[in-house]
Amino acid sequence: MRTPVAVFLLFTATFISISCSSISSRPKPMCAGALDYDSEPQRQVIEVLPARKGIFNAELTAWIAAEGDWRRVLGPWPVVIGRNGFAGFQEKREGDGKTPSGIFPIGVAFGKARQLTTSLVYRQAKEDDVWVDDSASSQYNTWVKLPAQAASYEKMLRPDGLYDMGAVIEYNTAPAVPKKGSAIFIHIWRDNGRRPTAGCVALHANRLRRLLAWLNKDKGPVIALGVSGAKGQNAGK
Repeated sequence: MRTPVAVFLLFTATFISISCSSISSRPKPMCAGALDYDSEPQRQVIEVLPARKGIFNAELTAWIAAEGDWRRVLGPWPVVIGRNGFAGFQEKREGDGKTPSGIFPIGVAFGKARQLTTSLVYRQAKEDDVWVDDSASSQYNTWVKLPAQAASYEKMLRPDGLYDMGAVIEYNTAPAVPKKGSAIFIHIWRDNGRRPTAGCVALHANRLRRLLAWLNKDKGPVIALGVSGAKGQNAGK
């Protein structure tokens, strides 16, 4: 699979010359031109684009591609993102309240339950599981067991239930660059979508359950965050 930077550069070059919406009347994700089919004959794509409602409001649509043809599977659904909207491409910083822009793999699913209906790799969260957000730590942006070698971290088994199920967005994970941002997930939203996240993508629990049940690690799932296909640029700068 191509790196997020390489994929985004291909995405930009493609759409500067041709808008995908202008070459076909059939629906397809805005990021379609940035994805190749060499490694996966089918590919699952989650697309999250800004909504007009407010800076932290967005819409999520799930697609599957087979032999270059696209089919919309889920959505569009309302979601919430970081309180300060989308960061510009490669501009995400720790603690900025923004959701990163770009195209990233979907990693492991996680949750409170012992098992979850999903074809992603699943990891149950326990009381001693934390995600490190300390940029000075060698464990930065990783899931570890307590005691952590870090000054700050986030519990994966949260008392408010926001992480009762979710999936990791593989942003800044290989390698983790200090201060570039950490703990970017898809998870349950707060207060029925009336409150933003710190940088994650959050949605209604029932819809998240459907999304996780659909995702399959063997179909190269990726998430396209905040990209505008018509201009080949990041939305929400």
